[in-house]
Amino acid sequence: MTKPLVSQQDKSKIKLLKKLISSVMKDGFHNLRMDDIAKHMDVSRATMYKHFSSKEEVIEGVVRVFVDYINELEDPQLENDEKSFGIWFQQLFEQSVSLVGKISDVFLKDLQSAYTDLYDLLKGTLNKREQQTLKFYQFGKDKGIFNQINEKFILLQDDVLLREIINIKYLLYNQISIQQVLHDYYQFKKVQLFKAEKMSIVDDSNIHPIIDHIVEKFNRTL
Repeated sequence: MTKPLVSQQDKSKIKLLKKLISSVMKDGFHNLRMDDIAKHMDVSRATMYKHFSSKEEVIEGVVRVFVDYINELEDPQLENDEKSFGIWFQQLFEQSVSLVGKISDVFLKDLQSAYTDLYDLLKGTLNKREQQTLKFYQFGKDKGIFNQINEKFILLQDDVLLREIINIKYLLYNQISIQQVLHDYYQFKKVQLFKAEKMSIVDDSNIHPIIDHIVEKFNRTL
């Protein structure tokens, strides 16, 4: 699937929206005013209104950022190449870490209350990703590459365990860096998922720049 070209104006809008995401995920947007949005975007009201005409357009933009990011993970082509399982496992790991904790319950609650269509779009995209991921795990088991474990538990693990271990309180309490936590969790999932004789199909050198990129983004939010 060819990605659509993104105009310079769209890039500017996405950049502003990403500055807003952490605050709306933490506190929701029910009481958010356009003045607040401009403040979080670190621009003047005039600059903000050049890109967004209303609060609804802003929230729609936030939802689109997530939908587009989730849809970047295309269906894997796994039929004849075992190494592709390792590649897709790493891509899925990156997206799982990036998404966990980002789409909060308070944001979803506000979205469902105020903008039902956007809520349905986001939930539908998340559900599609979940089904795509379950299919991947099941196919790996059928091919004898993955261990015979409940794939739904793996999804739940990302939602519960991963969310907990990348929390700043956990990191501080255990005196461990976010980089080490992510490396440990990656190894944990790899050993958990891949059969011992299939470990060699995963090229661990590919995961280091991925984790470094995630850590860089994580540190910018602190």
